[in-house]
Amino acid sequence: MTDTTQQTETTAPLTGKKVAFLATKGVEQVELTSPWEAVLAAGGTPSLVSLEKETVTAMKQDWEHGESFPVDLHVSEAKAEDFAGLVMPGGTLNADALRGDEDVLAFVRDFFAQHKPVAAICHAPWTLIDAGVVEGRELTSYASLKTDLKNAGATWVDKEVVVDSGLTTSRNPGDLDAFNAKLVEELAEGRHEGQSV
Repeated sequence: MTDTTQQTETTAPLTGKKVAFLATKGVEQVELTSPWEAVLAAGGTPSLVSLEKETVTAMKQDWEHGESFPVDLHVSEAKAEDFAGLVMPGGTLNADALRGDEDVLAFVRDFFAQHKPVAAICHAPWTLIDAGVVEGRELTSYASLKTDLKNAGATWVDKEVVVDSGLTTSRNPGDLDAFNAKLVEELAEGRHEGQSV
C-alpha cells in the first residue's frame, strides 16, 4: 500500500519553501488569504511580514473591515535570504503605507537583488515603484496605477496575469486564480537571472 502522505510531500511543488507575505493594515483580505491558501496547498510555508508587530486587520474592497491575521515577523527583522519568494497583496491603504517605509523598500529590493520570485497584485506595484524595481519590466496592476507605472519606466499591460522573469503581477481579485497558479509556478522554479534591481 502506498503512503499517500509521503507521496503528497514529494510531489508538492513548494515543499520546504518558506514564502514571505508582505502586508499591513488595510490589506485586501482575499488577496492575502487566497494566495496564502495556494502556497499552503502547494506544500509551502507562508509567513506574514508586516509593519505591525501583532496583527494585521484586513479590509474588504477598501470599505469594510475584515478579519485580523497574526503577524509572524516585523519587517525590520525580516531578511529576504530566509525566504524562497515574496507575495505582495493589494489594498489601497496597505500599499500606500508600505511604499513609504524604508525597511519595506529594502526588503523588497533584496528579493530582486537575489533573483527570487516576487508576486504583486492590485495596488501592490505602488511599493515596487518606490523600491525602484519596475523600470524596463512588463507588468499589470489595478488600472489606476497604469500612469504611475509607465512614469516609472515599466510597460503596463491589461491582462489577468503577467510574468516577467520571476515577477508575477495581476490586476484585481477577479484575477486570483491565474495569479495564484503563476506565483506557485514561479516559486517552484526558483531563482530567475532576469529578476534584478
